[in-house]
Amino acid sequence: MQTRTDLALEQREQFPDLPDGVECEEFKKGSAAITKITVKNEQGAKAIKKPVGSYLTVEVPPFTDNLKSEELILTLAENLTELIPKNGSALVVGLGNREITPDALGPKTAGKILATRQIGAELRRVAGIEKIRSVSVLAPGVLGQTGIEVFDLLKALSTSVKPDFIIVIDALASRYLRRLGTTVQMSDSGITPGAGVGNARHEISKSTLGIPVIAVGVPTVVDAETLVFDLTDGKTNLNQPADREMIVTPREIDLLIDRASALLADAINRALYYNVEPELIAELLS
Repeated sequence: MQTRTDLALEQREQFPDLPDGVECEEFKKGSAAITKITVKNEQGAKAIKKPVGSYLTVEVPPFTDNLKSEELILTLAENLTELIPKNGSALVVGLGNREITPDALGPKTAGKILATRQIGAELRRVAGIEKIRSVSVLAPGVLGQTGIEVFDLLKALSTSVKPDFIIVIDALASRYLRRLGTTVQMSDSGITPGAGVGNARHEISKSTLGIPVIAVGVPTVVDAETLVFDLTDGKTNLNQPADREMIVTPREIDLLIDRASALLADAINRALYYNVEPELIAELLS
């Protein structure tokens, strides 16, 4: 059975040996376990079913058990800094449906990102942030709410706003319950929204938009068929089509989304505004 997952780490774990065209490095930093997977070529991409690019997976204690940790924020920010350009303007996009809790990670995170494109030169001077980069923020909703594909919106904005790169934030699907709310994946290969839950939309990536696209996400759901298959060691499958379309999410999903969005937002703000004191970022957000 083909397991459904958005995590490159879980795709790699299905191989006893590292496939050709794929590199993997593992290390620890404080309470975080970090895995860097590099898909070097099309052979590697075909093997683990992930586009060519770098995938950083940070596994941490459950978000629901911990308030924001300065150590963890810095760890995530440092790893994200490896993927985003040091300079240039950014567009941060929170994908997903705010009305559906497991899918609200993107919009809730976007709501906590500092937007600076609108700040004029004089206000920048007075605030002492002349060298701060220009950042725009968008939470576009989903096709069912707007009637517009997110890709079409981003294609138009990449022409009119002209960001140098895009960061997209989205809820992900995992193969294992233990990774829900304990894992952050960052990648420079872009994203296909909805792929993890069988509702794939248009790919959002450098190849489709013409500028770098960095994807950041946290697993919030597990496909029911995948879960049953794993819990029974492959002895049981879901036979009814309606059952196979179900997804499972934690009981404490509200708390998970609140804390994950706050954590991601802090890390993204730190990475984007590396030359600004965190206290000033908080002041500008208030």
